[in-house]
Amino acid sequence: MSPVFPMLTVLTMFYYMCLRRRARTATRGDMMNSHRTIVSNSRTSPLNAEVVQYAKEVVDFSSHYGSENSMSYTMWNLAGVPNVFPSSGDFTQTAVFRTYGTWWDQCPSASLPFRRTPSSFQSQDYVELTFEQQVYPTAVHVLETYHPGAVIRILACSANPYSPNPPAEVRWEILWSERPMKVNASQARQFKPCIKQINFPTNLIRLEVNSSLLDYYTELDAVVLHGTKDKPLLSLKTALVDMNDLEDDDYEEKDGCEMDALNKKFSSAALGDGPHNGYFDKLPYELIQLILNHLSLPDLCRLAQTCRLLHQHCCDPLQYIHLNLQPYWARLDDTSLEFLQARCVLVQWLNLSWTGNRGFISVSGFSRFLKVCGSELVRLELSCSHFLNDTCLEVISEMCPNLQDLNLSSCDKLPPQAFGHIAKLCSLKRLVLYRTKVEIEDYDVIASMIGAKCKNLRTLDLWRCKNITENGIAELASGCVLLEELDLGWCPTLQSSTGCFVRLARQLPNLQKLFLTANRSVCDTDIEELASNCTRLQQLDILGTRMVSPASLRKLLESCKDLSLLDVSFCSQIDNKAVLELNASFPKVFIKKSFTQ
Repeated sequence: MSPVFPMLTVLTMFYYMCLRRRARTATRGDMMNSHRTIVSNSRTSPLNAEVVQYAKEVVDFSSHYGSENSMSYTMWNLAGVPNVFPSSGDFTQTAVFRTYGTWWDQCPSASLPFRRTPSSFQSQDYVELTFEQQVYPTAVHVLETYHPGAVIRILACSANPYSPNPPAEVRWEILWSERPMKVNASQARQFKPCIKQINFPTNLIRLEVNSSLLDYYTELDAVVLHGTKDKPLLSLKTALVDMNDLEDDDYEEKDGCEMDALNKKFSSAALGDGPHNGYFDKLPYELIQLILNHLSLPDLCRLAQTCRLLHQHCCDPLQYIHLNLQPYWARLDDTSLEFLQARCVLVQWLNLSWTGNRGFISVSGFSRFLKVCGSELVRLELSCSHFLNDTCLEVISEMCPNLQDLNLSSCDKLPPQAFGHIAKLCSLKRLVLYRTKVEIEDYDVIASMIGAKCKNLRTLDLWRCKNITENGIAELASGCVLLEELDLGWCPTLQSSTGCFVRLARQLPNLQKLFLTANRSVCDTDIEELASNCTRLQQLDILGTRMVSPASLRKLLESCKDLSLLDVSFCSQIDNKAVLELNASFPKVFIKKSFTQ
């Protein structure tokens, strides 16, 4: 190999580092020149009494374990005083998110991650809570009763949800954030992170969680907001800080919610005209594109300010084939979409989950963007995007003819009639309608239609379908023989005595994930049929059954060599001794046995 290429690589990396520092220098101004920054420590006046209040209301959330028509395991349990704390264990009166661990990332329905997702953004779920009085926060306490450690970010909003007049500007500030960390204990705790001071009062707090490191579902009981009615006095203390010593992550966290800054960077016309590019312009166009493909969106914005050559590369639509805007939900608005529009004409994957709420994105702004950028879309993530309405789904159906993957989970403000537009998307391969208002009167009819029309179906989630019976399951199993994942958790009308689970095991040999959560009738016969016919099984949830013995589970574990998750929580015949014995014989399998203290 010619020695020129290693030298080019070194020069390229060095040149980029210089350009990146140059771009940051332009935005930091006097702070860089003085190499000093002011550190503020809050000090509350004795006359400014602290207000302590529990959450008044849960106004938004991304998921919960419970049913929409119940209070068990739902986010609504976070409102008010504690129901359980300081007790530890699994209690229905707590708030529980839908997932935990890495199991959801390993099942057949898992989606591929977006490129350019900043490492500082690792939130998987959120819940927003309102409080009676607006205060300047001094502390936020989260009462966790089971498997703590999921909360990774706490934010405050300047908008008052109870004000009759909408604010001219809505701001979100991060009070505290941390990367996911493993908490070894499962007992209850009062989580009291050290929060930063903000310059506006708030009564709207948002918790963001990541449950990937948990051994089981986290359970939250209440949230306590401490604060003062008047703005605390500041005690200013100057500290010498060398800005060159700051880590990149410090700026990633700062920029995480600053979409306004991104807008300015995208629209900046102050580009260098200097002729000296350090021979960077001698590199092939494709090679420069490949290098820039590793940058995050804020870095791409920064680099675009350095010179005309890199501005051209940073605005190339090929850099925006995958565009993940979810990390910037707190500042993304119509103006942001307008700036990005010209660069996204070739976008294929677009993530707008959590964005646009409280008027940040309008129907017209979203529609304009899709009319320009929708023709190549094959994947569109819109989870918890509450700006969506009937018109938005109509625009999606008309402007995105190649769409294969559509996620509308927790878009619970969409009217039922809006979903009729989805029928026009003839290329769909994946559709997520969790926590939406799709009106279904007879799930057996739906299961029959799926069995007749969707012969190549690989995954199906029927979680909490209240009226599906053995008839619907029979039609489904006979028509969709390629199914790899089936969730029938909390479907109370399915009974093992009808032979429905035996039929599933015999007709669906490719099953890798089967959830029969809270079905009390699952028995040894069903488990033995799975052991005989579904040897590719990797995840099985039979939480709550009273009729499965350790002997049948041993047969299953011996037959299904790839089994990695087995949830036998609240299975009355499976005691802790049996679990220990099975764990000793099959150490590669995570066998979960939960109980209430």
